[in-house]
Amino acid sequence: MEDYRSIRISALAEEDRPREKLLLRGKSHLTDAELIAILIGSGTRYLSAVDLSRIILKSVGNDLAQLAKLSVNDLKKFKGIGEAKAISIVSALELGRRRKVAEPQKKTKINSSADVYQLMRQELQDESVEFFYALFLNRSNLVIKKQLISQGGTSATIADPKLIFKYGMEYLANAIILVHNHPSGSLKPSTADLNLTKKLCLVGQNLELPVLDHVIFTDVGYFSFADEGMI
Repeated sequence: MEDYRSIRISALAEEDRPREKLLLRGKSHLTDAELIAILIGSGTRYLSAVDLSRIILKSVGNDLAQLAKLSVNDLKKFKGIGEAKAISIVSALELGRRRKVAEPQKKTKINSSADVYQLMRQELQDESVEFFYALFLNRSNLVIKKQLISQGGTSATIADPKLIFKYGMEYLANAIILVHNHPSGSLKPSTADLNLTKKLCLVGQNLELPVLDHVIFTDVGYFSFADEGMI
């Protein structure tokens, strides 16, 4: 059996200590165990932080995804891991998960009203109240941002032009596509829809931030102002 008393971090060469190794060689040169060792700071009387980390990793098959499933209480079962160290490990893995979720996604390119309809299915399918969205596009018609503008009742929602164009300028957009749903299933634009679209198109022209389309979404189909020559 290996004598762990001979490999405490304080006895290692400086370039092999996790913290120093990170500073000297960069984070990519550290093993998973060494990174976890930095989180927990210290091991036990007979185990270095690195070796304690190796034991923890071995218990989950050296799989970080499985390690992320362990709770604070699960981690406290390892000798040398108290509540504070367990919380550090859980917090670090949660940050990693959130970072992955926040990674930039491939931008959707809008070539037609059908693309808009498919893009908005996740937000608008089966909704019982009206939602009004604005899609902000760059020069290549890639969606920069899908922005909820307002949420209303079963028959109407209010879209503030000032808010829509404020977002457009903040996102440095080059064009806008408006989208709202009709929970009733009607594909016919209301008088309010017609007046709002006309007003927003006029403002967009003046601000050089054109409204390319206004799509009315229903669960069974859609209506496009642009397809109908109304923009």
